[in-house]
Amino acid sequence: MGQKISQLRPTGSGSAGASKEAEEYRLEDYAGTFYYSVGGKETFKKLTEIFYREVEKDPDFRAMYPEEDLRPAQVRLQLFLEQYWGGPTTYGEHRGHPRLRMRHHPFPVNSINRDKWLAFMRTALDEMALPQLQDATLWDYFERAAHSLQNTPDN
Repeated sequence: MGQKISQLRPTGSGSAGASKEAEEYRLEDYAGTFYYSVGGKETFKKLTEIFYREVEKDPDFRAMYPEEDLRPAQVRLQLFLEQYWGGPTTYGEHRGHPRLRMRHHPFPVNSINRDKWLAFMRTALDEMALPQLQDATLWDYFERAAHSLQNTPDN
C-alpha cells in the first residue's frame, strides 16, 4: 500500500515526497468541493496543527495518544478531513475506510474527553478565522462526530 500514514507529510513539510504530492494534488482539481472552497490542504494542515498544539497542553488528554510524537496523529487527522471534505483520497488509500468508532474504541471517550476535544477544535477554528459559513459547516460536523464517538459513560 505504499508509505505508512505515519510517514506521510503534508505539502510544505520540506520533504521530497511533499513536492510529488503537491504535483499530484492541485487545489484546482477539487473545484466545487468544500475542500476547495475552504482553501484545501493548507487550511486542514493549519487547523490540525493548532488542534494538536492544544492537545499537547493537556497532560490528561495527551495521555490517550500512544505515540510520543503527535505529528503522525496530526497528519492522519489532516488527511482524513481532506478526504471527508472532498479532497485527495490519500487517507483511504493508506488506512482504508475511516471506521471512526472502531479506531476510537480503545480510548475512553466520555463526555469530559469529548468536550475537551471539542474545545481544542473550537480554539483551532477560532484561530483560523474562516468565513462564518465555513466555520459553521466544520463545527456542525465536529460536534456530531464527537458525540457519535462517545463510548464511555461518565462515572
